Amino acid sequence: MPLVAILLCTYQGEEFLPAQLNSIARQTHSHWKVWASDDGSRDGTLGILAQYRKEWGEALLSVLPGPRQGFVANFLSLVCNPGVHADYFAYADQDDLWEADKLERAVAWLATVPAGQPALYMTRTRLIDESGKDIGYAPLFTSKPPTFANAIVQNIGGGNTMVFNAAARDVIAAGTKDTGMVAHDWWSYMLITGAGGVAHYDTYPSVRYRQHGANVHGSNAGLLNRLWRALLVFGGRFRSWSDRNIKSLAPARDLLTPENQQIFDNFNAARRGPLSARLLALRRSGVHRQGFVDNIGLYVAALFNRL
Repeated sequence: MPLVAILLCTYQGEEFLPAQLNSIARQTHSHWKVWASDDGSRDGTLGILAQYRKEWGEALLSVLPGPRQGFVANFLSLVCNPGVHADYFAYADQDDLWEADKLERAVAWLATVPAGQPALYMTRTRLIDESGKDIGYAPLFTSKPPTFANAIVQNIGGGNTMVFNAAARDVIAAGTKDTGMVAHDWWSYMLITGAGGVAHYDTYPSVRYRQHGANVHGSNAGLLNRLWRALLVFGGRFRSWSDRNIKSLAPARDLLTPENQQIFDNFNAARRGPLSARLLALRRSGVHRQGFVDNIGLYVAALFNRL
């Protein structure tokens, strides 16, 4: 049975961490190990991890000190750590709940990918409130397949759902030169697909994604959240995100396939120069988001030089 390294990042997580660890313990795919990186918690988080390490055994839970530079650096410190060995790797947030078959479903799909080809599995999420009550679902992204042309302008999979193989992990480790990108999950989606890896979006919600006041990132479900995202484009937030992602991706350009290098270069060209040149480069790039309205938004952003 293949080993799954569960990459768990913690910070001030005492309220919800035990429930998440219990959901991991209930996985039907039983060959896993948790690598927890704590980013300087001052509450009872470290005590909880020590308790579970004692109950589970040291072989199932290792606790490492995080870099204390934010959640992106914390997750990437784990995935790029050469001391973490496994067949597959799964990001884990401290405050969610995993469905019992989360790893089983991921491993089943990843096992169909030829050895040596980078592969990423991700799913939809079920939304819950602080008490664990269902409050809906995250958006469903099925209108277009997950590719680099989508990843460079949109992240469709939450890191809390992502599981990837060792070849994909090697791509992330090789391509990560800084931690200035927007998020570790978006970065993983871009790098893995950019390097010619395959990605699969499972419509089955494998994670109960807890929404609460301390979320670093919440779900973008609902009309109000979609409107807010649109306003961010015109307010310059989208361009700022693109700046950060492209700055981090540029040193890793050689990892991209020739086709994806061309997409990257055309997208870069669509962000500068005269209006006609920007619109032409955007069309040539083939970049797209999941949804007709969102794609119109890309051209509107280019029109106002907010891409």
